[in-house]
Amino acid sequence: MTAAQHGTGIQLGSVQETLLIPLYGRAVDARRKDSVLGDTRAAELVASLDYDFTRFDDLPSLTGAVLRTALFDHWVSGFLTAHPAGTLVELGAGLNTRYERLDNGTAHWFDLDLPDVTALRRTFVPDTPRRTAIAASVTEAAWPDIVTARSAGPYFLAAEAVLPFLDEAGARHAIGLLSDRFPGALLALDTAGPAFIAGQDHHDALSKVDARMRWACAGPDQLAQWFPGIDVLASHTLSTPPTKMYEELPVAHRQLLDGLAAQQLPQVEEYRLNLVRLP
Repeated sequence: MTAAQHGTGIQLGSVQETLLIPLYGRAVDARRKDSVLGDTRAAELVASLDYDFTRFDDLPSLTGAVLRTALFDHWVSGFLTAHPAGTLVELGAGLNTRYERLDNGTAHWFDLDLPDVTALRRTFVPDTPRRTAIAASVTEAAWPDIVTARSAGPYFLAAEAVLPFLDEAGARHAIGLLSDRFPGALLALDTAGPAFIAGQDHHDALSKVDARMRWACAGPDQLAQWFPGIDVLASHTLSTPPTKMYEELPVAHRQLLDGLAAQQLPQVEEYRLNLVRLP
């Protein structure tokens, strides 16, 4: 596969190309009358990129990516309500537009990603006194210094569709780093079980890109085994979101989730969205 070439002159490698799938999902959702996220900024970004997004048209995973983002938004909104001047760190930010959807005018935001992705972000999103892009891997030891030097806690760390793409040792190292540098912070992350990892070549979206998830995690209890003191606050599949979020979804999406819950599909049940408090 040829790396994605953008009008900005920046290329995305195979791992970074996966960030285009959730971006396109949000853009498609924004065009719906019953939009979940109403993310018009995502639609603007899609229109600005020289990329053939039609390869992802009509994939069920686009809706899944929107629902995953909606759950992360649900958790971030709760955090901002409790801590209006808190700090949000987007780990593997990609072309995430959560700031545009949820910023309250007082919180601090940091968008962390690899240097090539951060360069792409900066063509669209300039730094501000409350929003800073950081070019680094989540596994690097130095980047937390930037966050703690420019902001105060409490901290919410959002790792959406990031850690499963590391190997197990990398994921464990990253979570250990976060625990050491942001004790007591909230961490939202997704985990994928062994059957999900094994079936990626047949996944509707991942089969269209080269990147693959590598960390097989049966669930958030594994994190507590790695790091005693981690408190698992919530864990959901895409088909079983929190009641409040479910009730706020459009009717068509609630019907979709009801159908998925009844089927108990391994590729759905083994993919979990988790909220934990670091020790």
